[in-house]
Amino acid sequence: MPKSLPYHDFLMAQLKDPSYAAVYLETHFELDEDEEPDEALIRLALSHVAEALGQPKMPPQQYELHLKKLDELLSLQGSDTIYNLGTWLNALGLKLTVAVCTDAVCTDTEDNTLNAEVRSQLTV
Repeated sequence: MPKSLPYHDFLMAQLKDPSYAAVYLETHFELDEDEEPDEALIRLALSHVAEALGQPKMPPQQYELHLKKLDELLSLQGSDTIYNLGTWLNALGLKLTVAVCTDAVCTDTEDNTLNAEVRSQLTV
C-alpha cells in the first residue's frame, strides 16, 4: 500500500515556494459576494506561510516574535492593519499587492465596472 505524506508536511513543502505561498494567501483573502471574512482562517493561513517561509530563515526567537506580531497586527483596527501586514509579509519575502478586478464576479457590480477597464496595482 503506498504511503502518503501527512497534509501538514505536504502543505509546508508546497508553501516553501514563495509563489505558491502568495497564491495560497490570495485564495484565503478572496471572498464570495455574501461571504464574511473568517479571522481564524486568515490567521491560520498566515501562520502556515510564516512557518514555511520564516522558520527556515529566522532564528527561533525572531520567528516566535514574528508570530506574536501577527496576533498583534490582526487585532488592530483601520489602515494600521494593512500597513503592518505589508511589513510583516515583507519579512517573509512577500509583498501585499492590490490589483483591479478583471473577472466576471468583480465586474458585475456597478462600482467595479469602470475599474475593470483600467489595470493598476498598489504595493505596500
